[in-house]
Amino acid sequence: MKRLILTRHAKSSWDDPLTPDHDRPLNERGRAAAADLGQWLASRGYVPGQVLCSDSLRTRKTWAGIAPALPGTPEPELKPALYHAGAEVMLAVLRHATADTVMMVGHNPGIAEFAARIVAHAPVNPEFSRYPTGATLVVDFVADTWADVGFGQGVVDDFIVPREIMA
Repeated sequence: MKRLILTRHAKSSWDDPLTPDHDRPLNERGRAAAADLGQWLASRGYVPGQVLCSDSLRTRKTWAGIAPALPGTPEPELKPALYHAGAEVMLAVLRHATADTVMMVGHNPGIAEFAARIVAHAPVNPEFSRYPTGATLVVDFVADTWADVGFGQGVVDDFIVPREIMA
C-alpha cells in the first residue's frame, strides 16, 4: 500500500511585483494556512515518510509551515522538476519515491491536472477541480512500489482546502 499527500503551495505574496515568480514568499494568510494544514494532517495521522517539494520559495515555506505539526518528518527533497510541472512530470518524479507515504508540494495548473488524473474517482468537493492554494489530497494506491503507480489508480482518502479548516 502506498499513500500520496498532494499539496498545492499556500497563498503567496504579490506585494513586490519585481520579485521573480520562483522567489515569491507566502503572505500572512498562506503562513496561517500552512500551519493549519500541518495540524489537520497530524490530527488524521497523515504523516509523510518522504517530502518531494518544488524548489520555489513558496513551496518550501509551505512545507516549513506544515512540518512543526509533524515531528520526526524528514527534510524536504527539493525537486526543481516540480516547479510548474505538468501531470506527466509529477508522476515521473513520484515513481522514484522510496517511502510508503509521500508528500508532494507543487503548483497549479499541473497539480490540479495531476490530482484529477491520478485518482479513479474525484472527491465530491466543488474545489477539487480548481485545486486552490493549500488544497491537499490524500490518496491511496494498492501497489508494491511507486514505479507501479499510474493514472486512474488512486483511491481518495481525504481532500481539504484551507478555508475549511482555518482557525
